[in-house]
Amino acid sequence: MRSVAGVQSKFLPVPDAREGDRLDAGLAKMLGISRTATADIIESGGVTLEGRPLGKSHRLSPGEVLEVTLLEKPAGVSLEAEDVPELKVVFQDEHIVVVDKPAGVVSHPSQGFVGPSVGGVLLARGIELATSGAQERQGIVQRLDVGTSGLMVLAKGERAYSVLKQAFRDRTPKKTYHALVQGHPDPASGTIDTPIARSQKHDYKFTISQTGKPAVTHYQVKEMLPSAALVEVGLETGRTHQIRVHFSHFRHPLVGDPLYGSDPKLAAKLDLDRQWLHAVKLGFTHPISGEWVEFTSEYPSDLEIALGRLRDVGFRL
Repeated sequence: MRSVAGVQSKFLPVPDAREGDRLDAGLAKMLGISRTATADIIESGGVTLEGRPLGKSHRLSPGEVLEVTLLEKPAGVSLEAEDVPELKVVFQDEHIVVVDKPAGVVSHPSQGFVGPSVGGVLLARGIELATSGAQERQGIVQRLDVGTSGLMVLAKGERAYSVLKQAFRDRTPKKTYHALVQGHPDPASGTIDTPIARSQKHDYKFTISQTGKPAVTHYQVKEMLPSAALVEVGLETGRTHQIRVHFSHFRHPLVGDPLYGSDPKLAAKLDLDRQWLHAVKLGFTHPISGEWVEFTSEYPSDLEIALGRLRDVGFRL
């Protein structure tokens, strides 16, 4: 990355997975921003290959190194729609950035997903991330599902990246979620310790399997509601879809999660179009200072509204 006079130039090697993509579509996935925003960059001459400006219909080839020029946004300037203003920076210093991720934003660009990513949004705001690891996962030390909202930490420097990655491997950060599950779990508190593996039937789904990776979920019911319960969840491990899979397996799927067996009628009654799951608290040892830091997040409006309807004494399914 080089930066001069309010302009950033970023060099992006084209990964094998983007072979044959049109430039506008492939670059959107590589940067994690909208295709419209990418098209604007291309049309302004902001994407070059060996000094030659490229058009949006250019087909990408692995090994090409694109130079992408972005205008930096000065502090205090309002963000454009493509920057996803709902993604809030809760804290940042020269080493880390903690964000409050809204639902609909993916943690990092992935095959088949064309929406915004956390890293792409931060890049669009001029926030640099560690460059270790795969191009599309720069700075990523933990992930949240696209339909899950709440707190995430990303590394801005290489040392911070290395230390945080190891911390998450060692399970030392404290990750706390609130989930709305169908029915009333019995017992009201406990630990779910069952391994999780990718489903043999669906690539995008996970399941309980004795051949899977260890997965440990602690839970405590906070509030009993009509047809559902608000549960506080603590994770020891961070398997993909872990909370969703564990509660579904014990017949208490998350409200608004049809992939794992929730009742669509209840979700419709609550105007909920994603799983009711929010990362409310994140604590970890700062990778450079060594101090314990902790952050909290309020429920977003869609989850708050759904919860309020369930609390209404007149609610009926």
